[in-house]
Amino acid sequence: MTNPLLAKIEQQLPMFSTAERKVAQLILEQTHGVAKSALGDVAHLAQVSEPTVIRFCRSMGYRGWPDFKIKLAAGLMAGVPYVHSSLREDDGTAVLAAKVLDNAVSAFLRVRNEINADHLDAAIDLIAAARRVEFYGVGNSGIVASDAQHKFFRLDLCTVAYSDSHVQLMAASLLGPRDVLVAISHSGRSRALLDAVKVALKNGSPVVAITASGTPLAEMATVMLRADTQEDTEVYSPMISRLVHLALIDVLALGVALRRGKEASRTLEKTKKSLAQARQA
Repeated sequence: MTNPLLAKIEQQLPMFSTAERKVAQLILEQTHGVAKSALGDVAHLAQVSEPTVIRFCRSMGYRGWPDFKIKLAAGLMAGVPYVHSSLREDDGTAVLAAKVLDNAVSAFLRVRNEINADHLDAAIDLIAAARRVEFYGVGNSGIVASDAQHKFFRLDLCTVAYSDSHVQLMAASLLGPRDVLVAISHSGRSRALLDAVKVALKNGSPVVAITASGTPLAEMATVMLRADTQEDTEVYSPMISRLVHLALIDVLALGVALRRGKEASRTLEKTKKSLAQARQA
């Protein structure tokens, strides 16, 4: 079973009450229909009361039917493409494009549904108030770090991006409590990056990590922004994770711009005018 939520329901079937088990079986048998149904319709189809459906949702760890329904629908949207995600030699161009784009869409949906708003707020607050913001990434993540620096310097922040591990280590030694290090890594296990993060933390600099959950980088970070993607980076260059990281950088940049209010708007307007003049020349 490709959907983790459905797999969890099936696993917990013996632990439900008789009435709750009816709801569980209905969801397993008519998943797509249930995901589009209202609370009353689900209760009617399962032949139970509405409070029973709510109790089932709470047994699964959700606040009620609306919360459970959102997760169920999101799981269906995010889970289907992965069944067909592996490319084959006989795939035509249209199939190739569909698989690549479906995987990207699925990854974005998963991150959107699992995002922690409190962590985002904390990261935005740190960056908005920082004296200096440094972005570190190795390999493909170095490209994301450069993109981040390009976005944030236009907000009139003192920013820099480093992809060389030796430079990262030296730069981290100069960071302090008023600075912020944003570490970007899909694997969260790059020894060189982790060494730089350790140095920054030792100097009192907060670290915002954009990485997968459960990684060494995630555990070390002051604030961790979860970016879990299903991608075999041992064989392929990490494409989907890079797209997700870029999207999270966009969220942070827009969040910081909103925190800075009119000041950020005036700064962005200046950069736009300079580009407009360059185009007219």
